[in-house]
Amino acid sequence: MSSRHALVFGATGHIGRWLVRELLQQGVTVTAAVRTEDSFHRLAGWLAGHDANGTAAQVLVDFSAGDLGLDPTSDTCRSVTEVHNVAGAFAFGMTAEAAYAANVTSAERVVRFAAKLPALIRLVHLSGYRVGGQDPAEVPWDDSRRAKDYKRLGAYEGSKVESDAVVQATARSLGVRFTMVNPATVIGDSVNGESGQVVGLAASVLELFRGKLPVLPGNERTFVPVVTADYLASFMALVPTTPEAENASYWVLDDATPPLPELLGMLGEHLNVRVPRLKIPSALLKKLPAKLTGADPETLSFLSDDGYPTADAVALAEAGGLRHPPVETALKRWADYLVAAVPAAREGRVASM
Repeated sequence: MSSRHALVFGATGHIGRWLVRELLQQGVTVTAAVRTEDSFHRLAGWLAGHDANGTAAQVLVDFSAGDLGLDPTSDTCRSVTEVHNVAGAFAFGMTAEAAYAANVTSAERVVRFAAKLPALIRLVHLSGYRVGGQDPAEVPWDDSRRAKDYKRLGAYEGSKVESDAVVQATARSLGVRFTMVNPATVIGDSVNGESGQVVGLAASVLELFRGKLPVLPGNERTFVPVVTADYLASFMALVPTTPEAENASYWVLDDATPPLPELLGMLGEHLNVRVPRLKIPSALLKKLPAKLTGADPETLSFLSDDGYPTADAVALAEAGGLRHPPVETALKRWADYLVAAVPAAREGRVASM
């Protein structure tokens, strides 16, 4: 039996469930911090159908409470050796207040709780590839900076930027050893494409399938990288056992991801749907009204030519025997799952033909 005991916040979400499954398959004791009994029962049922090695225990968490409603000295918590925080809100159109509560306040409370765990070895926090690497010395943000950045980036991305800095600053001040994991767009499982998320790039794939994507966004340099859910879960399960990952940040994405127009074109051909011929550069797309483009303004900052510092993450993964699955195969399996699993996708396609 493993001496590891993982407490997972956000265990019932798209990423959390794959992480819990991976930890269980490695023989790690897992406790899922869930909001309701019903959500835990759904997780347990999902794990039972996905070849998990046993199931997780549960504790009920209250993110509105300063102490999360948890006792760090309880029989369950005092043996926890690692905390994985994949909780938060991935949504566009939130108010600044809602985004701050979901992605900043809750993350800080997780760090403060982790600091009280007597057996803790590592806190692993899920950040993001566009927001990682913030300067903890700039915490706390004042109200004017928060208002400016949340308006410029959108409430979701702004709150994730602030959260990245707050988690690092709080962990350092409390002596909590941490690892920041900055993933790209998380697509489905590499084996069967399964995904529980239909925002962001997934929404574009579904619009393409429905025949409602008028143009291909970006150009041959527009890079919206992806990572499969199971690879990310394996990476997150690996870092608590790796000494060099202490107080480090890792960008986890597949550098072989095709440029965005090529990616969408490839998936359109695979799904046997019409692929738009016209491409609109990202800079122009950002200037056009949302009514014309059909794009949520908050998603447009992701249409970037930027590259990301992946070398350390690749080296750590390969040392642990972990390699990305073939990206085009994974993307096609994900697209197949999306259009089969979302009834509205097929209904929309029929209606548009």
